[in-house]
Amino acid sequence: MIEIPTVAMTGVPDPLPEGVAILDVREPTEWEHGHIEGATHIPLMDLPQRLADIPDVPGGQVLVVCRIGGRSAQATGYLVQQGIDAVNLDGGMLEWEAAGRAMVSETGAPPQVV
Repeated sequence: MIEIPTVAMTGVPDPLPEGVAILDVREPTEWEHGHIEGATHIPLMDLPQRLADIPDVPGGQVLVVCRIGGRSAQATGYLVQQGIDAVNLDGGMLEWEAAGRAMVSETGAPPQVV
């Protein structure tokens, strides 16, 4: 079994440094209600077909997020197997929101994690 690189919310710098790309693997409805600005959205089930859509961060890292960290852990394990330097956000978007980090919404309403 592959070890999943994981970071706690307290270990995520604010603002995010250059060289960190964010990959959100939640479903479209979840994304529309609230996500991290500048993140790339690829639902978990689409990831194998969309590897080329993951931002290439030379010498950098991909921070993978979902709602609570389960789907993003699966995605992180898969990405690591593909040779991508990825890390799972423990607690996901719920922890991001609880930490008061900025989010944007596609709905016209204030961003929220659903």
